[in-house]
Amino acid sequence: MAKTNSMIPIQNLYYLLCYAWNRLPEEAEVRAVSGQEFKRPLPLLAQVLLSGTRRLLRQGLPVAYAERTAELPELRGRVLLTPTLSQDLPRRGRAVCAFDELSPDAPLAGLLRGTLQQLSRSRALPTEQRLQIRQTLRRFPAAVVARPLGAASLRAARRLRPAGLGGFLLNVCELLHLSALPTPNAAGRARFRDFRRDEPLMARLFEQFVRNFYRLEQRQFRVSSETIAWQAAAETPEALALLPAMITDTSLESPARKIILDTKYYAAALKRHHDQARLISPHLYQLYAYLQNQPRQPGQQLEGILLYPAATQAVDLRYTLGGHPVRVVTIDLNQPWEGIAAALLALLAER
Repeated sequence: MAKTNSMIPIQNLYYLLCYAWNRLPEEAEVRAVSGQEFKRPLPLLAQVLLSGTRRLLRQGLPVAYAERTAELPELRGRVLLTPTLSQDLPRRGRAVCAFDELSPDAPLAGLLRGTLQQLSRSRALPTEQRLQIRQTLRRFPAAVVARPLGAASLRAARRLRPAGLGGFLLNVCELLHLSALPTPNAAGRARFRDFRRDEPLMARLFEQFVRNFYRLEQRQFRVSSETIAWQAAAETPEALALLPAMITDTSLESPARKIILDTKYYAAALKRHHDQARLISPHLYQLYAYLQNQPRQPGQQLEGILLYPAATQAVDLRYTLGGHPVRVVTIDLNQPWEGIAAALLALLAER
């Protein structure tokens, strides 16, 4: 994948992450993020995690069932025979039982506490921000055990499928983990990799951002990612199964129009070949294949869009390919958020 020559400004990352994770930006968080000058992603992510955790603490941390073992005067849950009989408890009308009980020590709560503890020790954060994190850590219930940020703690929290704010904060923790937040015992100076340089990660976030922006911000089209079946025949079903899958980044459908939109996180929509600028052929071939294999609905116009971030140059090209309108266009992610939102909505306007 070709690398982009410029990166998304820090102030726009909050919006991109919100929509990528299918969540409308919160007004309070927008004020908190907009009111500070962030030069790197880590302080921004720390601020988002901090303000979101504060709100979750006000609302009430998620609870989960945890197994407890105790000697009880009545039966509850499972009776543990070995300790019950070895202590001759039945004679006294008691038993050792294992039972599930709601506890504030849920995997997500422990993950948030552990991640904030690690951030509170990071020299990459401003002193004032680390102080605010430590103050927030004191608000956690004593029963919540800090779980260090890592693959195991992320899996445990993800297993309970938290939704809403909890799910959003879990995604923030995962992004911090992918960006190599050091473990508590890591030796040497802490280092945090700018995830904007991770091309596959940013390509995935850009795709999710565009799809979920349309899902949340307009009502004209139904939005999805769909698998398109090849309009093909073969001698055997096994041969058909060998054809590669065609899965759209974003499909927008209404009774009158269907738009197949493919996002490409590349440095430019054009590349030079023998001193001649050309569109990137695999991208155009892919979109053309989607359009040609898409069954046409009566009265519905089928269209295609290739969307790139404008890193080196702005492009807006319109074609008719195979009878379908096709647009190759860039969007400037370096402009204020209001301009980005307006440009995305303008893409859906009638040709």
